Amino acid sequence: MNKNALNDNSTWNSEHISQRLTFARSADGILLIRCAGNWQIRLGLPSIETVQYQIDSHPRIQRLVLDMRDLKQWDSGLVSFLLKVIRLCKRQKIRVQTTGMPEGIHRLLKLALAADQKEYTNSKSPEETMLSRIGTGTINFFGSAADILAFVGEASLAFLKFITGRARFRRSDLILLVQETGVDALPIVSLISLLVGLILAFVGAIQLKMFGAQIYVANLVGISMVRVMGAVMTGIIVAGRTGAAFAAQLGTMQVNEEIDALSTLGISPMEFLVMPRMVALVLMMPLLCLYADLVGILGGMIVAVGMLDLNILEYYNQTKLAVSLNDFWIGLVHGVVFGVLVALSGCLRGIQCGRSAQAVGYATTSAVVTGIVSIIVATAIITVICNELGI
Repeated sequence: MNKNALNDNSTWNSEHISQRLTFARSADGILLIRCAGNWQIRLGLPSIETVQYQIDSHPRIQRLVLDMRDLKQWDSGLVSFLLKVIRLCKRQKIRVQTTGMPEGIHRLLKLALAADQKEYTNSKSPEETMLSRIGTGTINFFGSAADILAFVGEASLAFLKFITGRARFRRSDLILLVQETGVDALPIVSLISLLVGLILAFVGAIQLKMFGAQIYVANLVGISMVRVMGAVMTGIIVAGRTGAAFAAQLGTMQVNEEIDALSTLGISPMEFLVMPRMVALVLMMPLLCLYADLVGILGGMIVAVGMLDLNILEYYNQTKLAVSLNDFWIGLVHGVVFGVLVALSGCLRGIQCGRSAQAVGYATTSAVVTGIVSIIVATAIITVICNELGI
C-alpha cells in the first residue's frame, strides 16, 4: 500500500473513534488504523476491544495497516496497545502492515514478539510422535550413561590418588564428614533397625508358634539382619539422609559457581569435594551396618522374650549358632558397596545440578531416587553372586 492510497478518502469507509484513533475500511478487505497525536498512559489509552469490534464487524478483513505518520509523543502505553493489536491479528490470521512507525517502537515490538516466538518454540509440540519420543529418550539415556561412566572414572582416579597420598583435600573436611555420616546418623539408624527387628520377629513368631518352633525366631532375625536387612535399611536411610545432603551441598556450590572457582584455581573438584565424601561413607557404612545388625537382633530379642516366653540366654545362644562368619562378611560387603553407591549418587547429581534453586531441589530428589534404586539393584546382584558361589 502506498502513501497516495492511504490519503485517497474516496476508496475508504472512515470511522472516527477519537482524535487519536481512526479506523477506515476498504472494499478489498483492508482495515486502516491511524494513530495520531499523543499516546501516553497519563492521558488514557483506547481499549483493544475497539479494534476487536472492528475486526469482528467485518469478517472479510485480510490485512490491517497501522498508520503512525501523524504520531507525536508516545510512551510504553502505545507499545502495549500495538502489541495487543498484533497478537489479536495473529490469532485471527490477519496480516499486519505498518507505515511511519518510529524506530524506537519498532525495536520494542521486535523484542516483545521475539519473546513470544521463543516461548512458542520452547513449548512441547503436540505433533510429536511416539517414535520420536522413544528416540529422544534413547539418546538421553545413552548420554546420561556416558556422563555416569565418566564421573565414576574420575572418582576412581581421585580415590587412587587418595590411597597414594597425592590427593588435594582438607583433612579437617574429611573428619567433619566422617562425623556427619557416621555418628550423627546413629539415632535414626537405631530407631529404624530396632523397628525392623521387631517386625521380623513378630511376623516370624506368629507362624513359628503354630509349630512350636519359637526358638527359630532367633535364626530368622539374626540371619536376615546380619546378611541383608541391616545393610539394606542402613543404605536406604543414608541415601535419604546423607546422599540428599551431598547433592544439596554440591548443587548449591554449583549455583554459586564455587565449583567453577575451584577449577579456575587448578583444584580438582573430584579430589577436593567428591573424594572425601566417598571415603567418609566407605568408612562409616560398614560400621553403621554392624550397629544396625546388633540393634535389629536386640529388637527381635524383645519380641522373643515378651511374646514367646524365651529367656535372653536361649535367644543369644540360638543366634550365635545360626549366624555364621560368612553372613557377617556378606553384610560388610553390602555396607561397603552401598557406601560407594550412595556417595557417587549424591555427588553425581550435585555436580550435574543446574544454576537455579529449583535445580537444587531436582538434584536432591534425583540423588535419593538414584541411591535407593542402585542399592536395590546391587542387593540383587550380590545375592545372585552369593548363591552361585554357594555362600
